[in-house]
Amino acid sequence: MNTSPHTLLDEPAVETRETAPAAPPPTRPLYWSVRRELWENRSIHLAPLGVAAFAVVALVIHGVTMPSHMPGMLGNDPAHAGSASVSYRVAAILMLATAMVVGAFYCIDALSGERRDRSILFWKSLPVPDRTAVLAKATIPLVVLPLLTFAAIVAMHLALLLLSSAALLAQGQGVAPLWREVQPLRMWAALLYALAAMALWHAPVYGLLLLASGWARRTAALWVVLPLLAAGVLEKLTMDTLRVASLVIYALVGWYPRAFAPGPRDGVPFPPSAPFTPATLLATPSLWIGLALAAVFLAAAVRMRRHREPA
Repeated sequence: MNTSPHTLLDEPAVETRETAPAAPPPTRPLYWSVRRELWENRSIHLAPLGVAAFAVVALVIHGVTMPSHMPGMLGNDPAHAGSASVSYRVAAILMLATAMVVGAFYCIDALSGERRDRSILFWKSLPVPDRTAVLAKATIPLVVLPLLTFAAIVAMHLALLLLSSAALLAQGQGVAPLWREVQPLRMWAALLYALAAMALWHAPVYGLLLLASGWARRTAALWVVLPLLAAGVLEKLTMDTLRVASLVIYALVGWYPRAFAPGPRDGVPFPPSAPFTPATLLATPSLWIGLALAAVFLAAAVRMRRHREPA
């Protein structure tokens, strides 16, 4: 049997093409880096779940120990209309504050921690660029933590609604007034939108904390807090003004009056009647200036991770 020389020459090429490993997707290092952050920092998901469980238990104890407040919390007391909605909104605000605190503490330790325990020597031996590692760390407070917080809020509200509905049915009353007052779907939409607005608004804060974590050899939090505290005290003593304090408050909660349009009598945030105003939020120059600063801070943090030696 004669075999064509071209066939013999072609066979190794075909085999080479079949055995060559497929190129991994470019997003795989980022995906596994985010998984690594979740695995190393259990507080990212334990803290929202813990606060949600605490809020449910606290509201149940409050209702049991103060029977006069129970009708308002169950939405069947006309004299205290809106009390049930306020309870759910206050619990959600506690969750949002928890997410902000957890994100800040995570960022301030994200880069200094791996230098302190020298684990950075191992992680740098892997084919993961510094840019991908820093982006994965920035993804935690900007994307992962808001989504986990939203899931915990929904679970918390569902637990409260089920417990309240069971209490109403046990008393022989309907549950429609409670669900109509709380408006869970509308409240969850508002909270998901609020978490997205918070992430965009707080991006420069998280970027600054990551930069401080990459730059400072130790006590990175002090390098962020002390200059602001000193500037605020000096301003108050010399000019008797509070512009630094106002700037800090604006950086933390300035997103709310731009993302929503609450009425003058809406004391507790996220009332059902407050419309969403994304156009106002996106038209705020401070938002875009903050995002530009966040990009600069993250680029500097990448450089710090690349050149800083383990502590």
